[in-house]
Amino acid sequence: MKRKLTRFDLQSMKEKGERAVWITAYDYVTAQLAEEAGMDMLLVGDSLGMAVYGYPGTIPVTMDQCIYHAEAVRRAAPNTFLIGDMPFGSYQAGIEDACRNAIRFYKEAGVDCVKLEGGTRVAHIIRAISDGGMLVMGHVGLTPQSSSALGGFRAQGRTAEGARAVIEDAKAVYEAGAFSVLVEGVPPEVTRVICREIPIPVYGIGAGDCDGQVMICVDILGLFQAFTPKFVKRYGNVAGEYRKVFASYIDEVRKGAFPGEEHIYRMAEGETEKLAAEWKK
Repeated sequence: MKRKLTRFDLQSMKEKGERAVWITAYDYVTAQLAEEAGMDMLLVGDSLGMAVYGYPGTIPVTMDQCIYHAEAVRRAAPNTFLIGDMPFGSYQAGIEDACRNAIRFYKEAGVDCVKLEGGTRVAHIIRAISDGGMLVMGHVGLTPQSSSALGGFRAQGRTAEGARAVIEDAKAVYEAGAFSVLVEGVPPEVTRVICREIPIPVYGIGAGDCDGQVMICVDILGLFQAFTPKFVKRYGNVAGEYRKVFASYIDEVRKGAFPGEEHIYRMAEGETEKLAAEWKK
């Protein structure tokens, strides 16, 4: 049986130069297959708003939705480190709300860690959750929940001033007690500085090489069709396979080729005649 990693394992991997690999997962089947494949971590991300519910962004996602999906993922992958993504509105109102919602993730979904977006502006919240005995992963750089304030889904840290701000955010997250930080949508030069400046694991998505990578599952599977971010590599074309399967199914049903003899149940010997005789009465 696969052994679930701990924060100490992840820290050790960083120190040994071993990269952690993780993806988002929102449902039982995906999580089960990811655990079987040997994924180090799974994130029930607020990206489920777009990937599952068809929202234009992550803002409408609720705590109830995140916990509902996290519960399914935990059942499917009991031996994989699980991260619950704190959605917009679950921590912005203050420490009390943030701690209450983080506790919900732990109690109701059995997560190993919660993740929240922001650097210096949420350091006090990270500290409060950490002081409550819960693991926190920070998220700096491109923070989708703040995309309006950032001017849209745009890479961050592309100027010296912007780079300094991202680096300071990462340092604030570390100093507040986060055990790791996710850096999104920044140049690799910035990520390298962050890796040197803070001793905790630094993971990336669209941020170059670091201590590990996370990807949105529907992106690498080739399932999500609306758009493909620059930093995504599609490792498959599952959407194409879906289309082929659906087309074949439609064709066979309309032609009468499905269901075939091998797909139907027959009555026990002699029972067909009894039924026929009964219905002739």
